[in-house]
Amino acid sequence: MSEAHDPIPGKKAAPDEATSASTAADTAPQAGGRPMTVAVALFLYTFARLLLVAAVVVIIMVGGRLVDVEVPFLVAAVFGVLIALPLGMVLFKTLRLKVNSEIAALEAGRRSKHDDLQARLRGDK
Repeated sequence: MSEAHDPIPGKKAAPDEATSASTAADTAPQAGGRPMTVAVALFLYTFARLLLVAAVVVIIMVGGRLVDVEVPFLVAAVFGVLIALPLGMVLFKTLRLKVNSEIAALEAGRRSKHDDLQARLRGDK
């Protein structure tokens, strides 16, 4: 603020309604990018990927038994993870994009709050 707008030169003005409204708007939850929304999206994506690994392991073990081959669980688990990695990227693309967008929204909110704080510390606002 400039000296011409200050009620008493050398002292900071009391926060007016506009400043209070912007502070209240900053603390209000946003539509996207809330930490809980990110956590839910990340949980769903992780759970889906783990279920895919489990399904691939079961398919490998059952497939082995169908051809009369005993496949050790550890071998099936390793191959299950290796097969599920690229398969999960393709099958769960929408979940992955949802996680990415939620993280981007959270980061944008954090960045705007950081920039606002830096502006206040410099005395720009």
